[in-house]
Amino acid sequence: MRTFVIAFAAAQIAASAMAADEQVIKLKQDSGVDKVEANCQACHTLAYIPMNSPFLNAASWDAEVTKMIKAMGAPIDDADAKVIKDYLTKNYGG
Repeated sequence: MRTFVIAFAAAQIAASAMAADEQVIKLKQDSGVDKVEANCQACHTLAYIPMNSPFLNAASWDAEVTKMIKAMGAPIDDADAKVIKDYLTKNYGG
Protein backbone atom coordinates (compact mmCIF):
# COMPACT_ATOMS: atom_id res chain seq x y z
CA MET A 1 0.00 0.00 0.00
CA ARG A 2 2.81 2.38 0.88
CA THR A 3 4.47 1.76 -2.51
CA PHE A 4 1.20 2.56 -4.24
CA VAL A 5 0.81 5.83 -2.35
CA ILE A 6 4.36 6.88 -3.19
CA ALA A 7 3.92 5.95 -6.85
CA PHE A 8 0.60 7.78 -7.00
CA ALA A 9 2.09 10.90 -5.42
CA ALA A 10 5.04 10.83 -7.83
CA ALA A 11 2.67 10.53 -10.78
CA GLN A 12 0.63 13.50 -9.55
CA ILE A 13 3.75 15.63 -9.15
CA ALA A 14 4.96 14.67 -12.64
CA ALA A 15 1.56 15.46 -14.17
CA SER A 16 1.51 18.84 -12.46
CA ALA A 17 5.00 19.62 -13.73
CA MET A 18 4.06 18.70 -17.29
CA ALA A 19 0.90 20.81 -17.13
CA ALA A 20 2.89 23.78 -15.86
CA ASP A 21 5.24 23.47 -18.84
CA GLU A 22 2.40 23.27 -21.36
CA GLN A 23 2.74 26.01 -23.94
CA VAL A 24 -0.14 28.41 -24.42
CA ILE A 25 -1.07 28.47 -28.09
CA LYS A 26 -2.32 31.74 -29.54
CA LEU A 27 -3.88 31.28 -32.94
CA LYS A 28 -3.91 34.02 -35.55
CA GLN A 29 -6.73 36.43 -34.78
CA ASP A 30 -9.13 36.38 -37.70
CA SER A 31 -12.75 35.63 -38.44
CA GLY A 32 -13.56 32.11 -37.28
CA VAL A 33 -10.86 31.75 -34.61
CA ASP A 34 -13.59 31.59 -31.97
CA LYS A 35 -15.16 28.55 -33.66
CA VAL A 36 -11.76 26.84 -33.93
CA GLU A 37 -10.94 27.46 -30.28
CA ALA A 38 -14.38 26.39 -29.06
CA ASN A 39 -14.66 23.24 -31.16
CA CYS A 40 -11.13 21.94 -31.69
CA GLN A 41 -9.71 22.67 -28.24
CA ALA A 42 -12.50 20.65 -26.65
CA CYS A 43 -10.72 17.45 -27.71
CA HIS A 44 -7.06 18.28 -28.33
CA THR A 45 -4.43 20.95 -28.04
CA LEU A 46 -4.46 23.79 -30.52
CA ALA A 47 -0.71 23.21 -30.98
CA TYR A 48 -1.58 20.73 -33.73
CA ILE A 49 -2.74 23.57 -35.98
CA PRO A 50 0.51 25.54 -36.39
CA MET A 51 2.53 22.33 -36.08
CA ASN A 52 0.78 20.72 -39.07
CA SER A 53 0.19 23.86 -41.13
CA PRO A 54 3.34 23.51 -43.29
CA PHE A 55 1.96 20.21 -44.58
CA LEU A 56 -1.72 21.05 -45.09
CA ASN A 57 -3.50 22.92 -47.88
CA ALA A 58 -7.22 23.66 -48.34
CA ALA A 59 -8.07 20.09 -49.36
CA SER A 60 -6.07 18.68 -46.45
CA TRP A 61 -7.73 20.96 -43.88
CA ASP A 62 -11.11 20.01 -45.33
CA ALA A 63 -10.20 16.34 -44.94
CA GLU A 64 -8.94 16.88 -41.37
CA VAL A 65 -12.10 18.67 -40.23
CA THR A 66 -14.27 16.06 -41.95
CA LYS A 67 -12.27 13.27 -40.27
CA MET A 68 -12.72 14.87 -36.85
CA ILE A 69 -16.48 14.98 -37.39
CA LYS A 70 -17.11 11.68 -39.20
CA ALA A 71 -14.43 9.38 -37.77
CA MET A 72 -13.72 10.92 -34.38
CA GLY A 73 -17.27 12.04 -33.58
CA ALA A 74 -16.62 15.74 -33.01
CA PRO A 75 -20.02 17.39 -32.46
CA ILE A 76 -19.53 20.19 -34.99
CA ASP A 77 -22.45 21.34 -37.12
CA ASP A 78 -22.09 22.01 -40.85
CA ALA A 79 -22.06 25.80 -40.49
CA ASP A 80 -19.28 25.76 -37.90
CA ALA A 81 -17.33 23.17 -39.91
CA LYS A 82 -17.31 25.51 -42.91
CA VAL A 83 -16.12 28.45 -40.78
CA ILE A 84 -13.38 26.27 -39.26
CA LYS A 85 -12.22 24.99 -42.66
CA ASP A 86 -12.16 28.52 -44.08
CA TYR A 87 -10.22 29.87 -41.10
CA LEU A 88 -7.64 27.06 -41.19
CA THR A 89 -7.16 27.36 -44.95
CA LYS A 90 -6.77 31.14 -44.87
CA ASN A 91 -4.48 31.32 -41.84
CA TYR A 92 -2.65 27.97 -41.81
CA GLY A 93 -2.90 26.83 -45.44
CA GLY A 94 0.69 25.76 -45.70
